[in-house]
Amino acid sequence: MGETKATDAAGEAEAIEVGRRVPLFSGIAAVLLAAGLGLLIAGRFDGLPVEIDEEWAEEILEIRGPVGIWLATVMDRLGGGVIGVLVVPVVTIVALLLLRRPWGAAYFLAASVASAALVQLLKQLFGRARPEDMLVTSDFGSFPSGHVANAATIAVTLGVIVPRVWVWAAGTAYVVLMLVSRTYLGVHWFTDTIGGMLVGAGVALMLWAPFARPLERERLAWHPPGTRPTGDD
Repeated sequence: MGETKATDAAGEAEAIEVGRRVPLFSGIAAVLLAAGLGLLIAGRFDGLPVEIDEEWAEEILEIRGPVGIWLATVMDRLGGGVIGVLVVPVVTIVALLLLRRPWGAAYFLAASVASAALVQLLKQLFGRARPEDMLVTSDFGSFPSGHVANAATIAVTLGVIVPRVWVWAAGTAYVVLMLVSRTYLGVHWFTDTIGGMLVGAGVALMLWAPFARPLERERLAWHPPGTRPTGDD
């Protein structure tokens, strides 16, 4: 029996280690893809819009209207400025702490800060010009989109902390809405938003690896085995 328990423990430890490596390597791959996309745009196209950027912008111009602009402006405020940079993170962290998820709060904070820092680094590195017909003011650098990166980081981190289908679905919808809103307002090219999505999700996945063990212990303490809803994880 002792050997069986030892074997089971070893198998569980190996499974956890594999579970840590998968998001780590996936995150690294996503960030490298974003950097590669930025290098391609800067090197081969001199930062100018590529074909898909122009086609997407034309489609957006055809459907642009007052209601859409208002909704996109709401997303702009939600994903940036005081609300996006301060209010949303603080409210999320406080909510996690109140729910007794301190490791979740630490993971969310670390991923948010790392994602924002990497976005700014890449913006300075590539220095891509923004579209000329912007409807709102924005900072320097079009690639990658900081708003979309922030949205992707939030979506992945909350999906990891609360691994429920509806959380992942809501996070995905939020990222897509942010992506569309940034191009709808003319502050980013389509490829900027793809780069931002890769950066935000990639950073969140990479940081999942070092936080995996305490996050899992915390999740099990929050929902002990046998008490979690079936089919919702």
